[in-house]
Amino acid sequence: MAHIKLQNIIKRFGDVVAVKDFNLEVEDKEFVVFLGPSGCGKTTTLRLIAGLEHPDEGEILIDGHLVNGLSPADRDIAFVFQFYALYPHLSVYDNIAFPLKAVKVEKPEIEERVKKVAEILQLTDILNRKPSVLSGGEMQRVALGRAMVRQPKVYLLDEPMANLDAKLRIDTRAEIKRLQHEIGATTIFVTHDQVEAMSLADRIAVIHQGVLQQIGTPHEVYNKPKSLFVAGFMGMPAMNLLDVELTSREGKPALYLSHTDVQLELSPWQQSNLNANSQHNDCILGIRPEHITASRESVGRKIAADVHLIEPLGSVNILDLMLGTHQKTQEPILLRVRTHPTFNADIGETIWLDFDDDQMHLFDSGTEQAIW
Repeated sequence: MAHIKLQNIIKRFGDVVAVKDFNLEVEDKEFVVFLGPSGCGKTTTLRLIAGLEHPDEGEILIDGHLVNGLSPADRDIAFVFQFYALYPHLSVYDNIAFPLKAVKVEKPEIEERVKKVAEILQLTDILNRKPSVLSGGEMQRVALGRAMVRQPKVYLLDEPMANLDAKLRIDTRAEIKRLQHEIGATTIFVTHDQVEAMSLADRIAVIHQGVLQQIGTPHEVYNKPKSLFVAGFMGMPAMNLLDVELTSREGKPALYLSHTDVQLELSPWQQSNLNANSQHNDCILGIRPEHITASRESVGRKIAADVHLIEPLGSVNILDLMLGTHQKTQEPILLRVRTHPTFNADIGETIWLDFDDDQMHLFDSGTEQAIW
């Protein structure tokens, strides 16, 4: 397979900078997911690797060879588009075999390679069918088969499951993960769905406004976000982000939640991990709903909050709790908490909260980068 390296890539469309100083390495046989909202530059970056777009600045290397000037056909990559783009007049067999016929591979080898791919993708029984009678999942597998049969160095997948229903997405996701592991292919997968990213990736590259925000394993990106954007984008429901002031209480650093009477003392670990950025008083505290414990007892270091809204989701309840009211806008300051479905609460009821010290994140409000 292949090692991919992007060095200082910049891509402009008129006055719009779609990709900004992008640096990334994808290791041989690695599965990397480009994750971000629509318009963030993830598909443009994929097209730059494929050769469908050309960078204005920077270098793209595959296995150490500069490919900026090479056509897509000469880069030895396979691109699977969001739309299947199957030939409607050709059978499944001929759709899969088409790339091999185009380069005049011998017929016995075509038959062998198509048969092997069909077995892997469980398409053997439908090789004679036309695309018009296939399900969405079958068409997606045919599109994958057409890419796999070429045996390229790199697989590039641009939101290949965007048009599938929820159940089929789950099944196809598992299939793609299995296939990638089985063939050991270097793969880059584009999606805006964080569940797809978390379940598929060896590493996730989070992109926002053309800038690579963070690259890391799913665990690192979810539990150790390096920026405010990554913290807010990852997770469902999203991480709670609260304006706070870093102040001192009886000689010890503490966090004061803006527009409330809530004050949190910092643990020894949190104090020891304050860096130069913490000299700024205005910060943003982040904590995920699952890292807050709700109870009806006020024993210990706990915060009082009133129930504003209850969302019963079956396996869990999501509570929207009111901590206070913004002095200028008069909007409620809400905190989302995930509880067990047996935790019963009524709207307007006061409950008590405890934060997990080890799962609290602090961001500089100016740079939006993590302090800890």
